[in-house]
Amino acid sequence: MNGKRRRWRNRIILAIVLFAAALAVEGAGLLTRAFGSPGDVYASFALFLVPYLIAGYKTLLEAARNIRRGDPFDEAFLMSVASLGAFAMVAFPEADPHMAEGAAVMLFYQVGELFQSYAVGQSRKSIATMMDIAPEYANVERDGALVQVDPAEVAPGTQIVVKPGERVPIDGVVTEGASQLDTAALTGESVPRHVEEGAEVVSGCVNMTGVLHIRTTRPYGESTVARILELVENASEKKARTENFITRFARVYTPAVTLSALALAVIPPLAGLGVWSDWILRGLTFLVVSCPCALVISVPLSFFGGIGGASRLGILVKGSNYLELLAHVDTVVFDKTGTLTSGTFNVVAVHPEAGVDPDYVLSMAAHAESFSDHPIAVSVRATYSGEIDREKIDEVREESGHGVSARVNERLVLVGNDKLMAAHGAPWHDCDLTGTILHVTVDGAYVGHIVIADVVKDDAKDAVDGLHTAGVRRCVMLTGDRADVAQAVGTRLGIDEVHAQLLPEDKVAEVERLLAAEGDGARLAFVGDGINDAPVLTRADVGIAMGAMGSDAAIEAADVVLMDDKPSKIAQAMRLARRTMRIVWQNIVFALGVKVLILVLAAVGVANMWLAVFGDVGVAMIAILNAMRAMRVERD
Repeated sequence: MNGKRRRWRNRIILAIVLFAAALAVEGAGLLTRAFGSPGDVYASFALFLVPYLIAGYKTLLEAARNIRRGDPFDEAFLMSVASLGAFAMVAFPEADPHMAEGAAVMLFYQVGELFQSYAVGQSRKSIATMMDIAPEYANVERDGALVQVDPAEVAPGTQIVVKPGERVPIDGVVTEGASQLDTAALTGESVPRHVEEGAEVVSGCVNMTGVLHIRTTRPYGESTVARILELVENASEKKARTENFITRFARVYTPAVTLSALALAVIPPLAGLGVWSDWILRGLTFLVVSCPCALVISVPLSFFGGIGGASRLGILVKGSNYLELLAHVDTVVFDKTGTLTSGTFNVVAVHPEAGVDPDYVLSMAAHAESFSDHPIAVSVRATYSGEIDREKIDEVREESGHGVSARVNERLVLVGNDKLMAAHGAPWHDCDLTGTILHVTVDGAYVGHIVIADVVKDDAKDAVDGLHTAGVRRCVMLTGDRADVAQAVGTRLGIDEVHAQLLPEDKVAEVERLLAAEGDGARLAFVGDGINDAPVLTRADVGIAMGAMGSDAAIEAADVVLMDDKPSKIAQAMRLARRTMRIVWQNIVFALGVKVLILVLAAVGVANMWLAVFGDVGVAMIAILNAMRAMRVERD
């Protein structure tokens, strides 16, 4: 507990002790014996005014400041008017004294405010603990000694040293050493990741075993840790529709109930329907009950808790608006490669034409693909055992979604799918094996094809099953791969629809079609690896990027970022979003229901000030406790 909150708490405790003492003195009849009647009423006024001012002077000052600014209608104003009004009932000595209720209103309001502050603090602390990834320093070697410097001062290309137990401060590449990295703060996973020379490492991970020498690849401000912290800090700015509705509701509701309370206090006695003291008390009770604290506090706190709970699981939600949308998703569209499959392609067969050496087919393909970073190209080069002489290669041209053409040893080589062959009028024939087929032609002559297979992720089937169990109506897979390969993966995983051989622009068109078919209130989520799916991630109602640790494209384009490669996290994120929305609506229904009931009772004179205090502070505390449940999550 920080010093400010501790002083606040001590002030409230002192006020409660004095309030209890005043109640005891009044209840024992000491004031009546000492001052007689109506002197005991004025003595009670003075006695209860002390704890009232100790507990509530800041609320009174806040209400006064807001009135001066021309924006009076908030909780501080309602509490100040209601509690001061209760004290003002001293002007009607013939009525029962209500100073105790006036002090209680302010006292318990302060208890509720302190409780709210604690709840918000716990939620922020929860996020801060889960996302405690900000490095304090970076070790840079100077004159043979390690010097701790601010990570923001380290330029790209600098050699830094990370010792066991220290956090990696900046993204980079390991140049010396091997170790295990704890990535739990980023991914929510407890299994360490092994890194060695040549491995890329991202900031925010904790070095567990060996000393690592790392060459930084970007400035701290652009590193993974900085971008994630910025994302989490800015999440509260993007409010859900429900949250915005509550804010707008409070702006209209507060002045409306204030005027209603004034009318209730003034009109009936003017019409001769009773004494002024009775109707003023009803109006004050109405004011206390009407305070919208429970809604204004608990709804944002529920969303904040949901975002914090998600971050603990390695799921970063960019705002409560996306958490709300995620709860209404009924169609999930997957990219295949890197999302449902591992994206690590392996050459499973080389089928040369008659009289052609298999190594020749593989050699031509490896040379043509030598400048490509596509996983298929990487797998071809990894399988080829010979040396690639890049001086013999020129006129390399990638054709998006189709393949590549290049001139190798002055010979035109085409490597790609059947669409590439058709576009160039080259001969080709199909293969009986299921997989991605790379056809290879040299100077227009077909020399053979290479069969490449992608590995389905271990938990991909569980992910699809989990989404169906969570109420997702259909799961769709989009891929640029061959139809037979895509269908085989889709059947194995239980995908409802499969669309294959799509170019990037075709994926956007397919998502547009699916969006047009969505019913009212239903939402579509697209799940991709965030590297080449930015257009589709942006177009979907909710863009979900997977395996985004270190991926700038994912963090920029997506609305929800899953830091690891597990597709099962999607169903987990959806369950968390729906649970958060249930908590939000529980609080809305409960708070409004209780308030409406007590407001009616107050208007007809049945509810007293003590019941009003419960209707405000009690309901707010219950709603806050319920909202804090959104923070609690269990790792699958």
